[in-house]
Amino acid sequence: MATQISTRRDPYQNASICTPSDSTSIETRAIWVGTVGDVAVQLTGDTAAVTLSAVPAGTLLPICCQKVLETGTTTLMNIVLLS
Repeated sequence: MATQISTRRDPYQNASICTPSDSTSIETRAIWVGTVGDVAVQLTGDTAAVTLSAVPAGTLLPICCQKVLETGTTTLMNIVLLS
């Protein structure tokens, strides 16, 4: 069964602080990064990880993720999940 990718355009309704984890699954429409660093994610519907390098502080990443990985993430503070 294929994973449905969100195409919603309405405002975010939920926000939560993220603790990066290689095992915990999440569902998010965007990630806000509060401190500069690398963010390793597993996108919704994908099995491979991708690392977004040198993400500037205060960046909103409009990406649907199923994991924010501890391995490869260097910005361990101020990651907020938006859905």
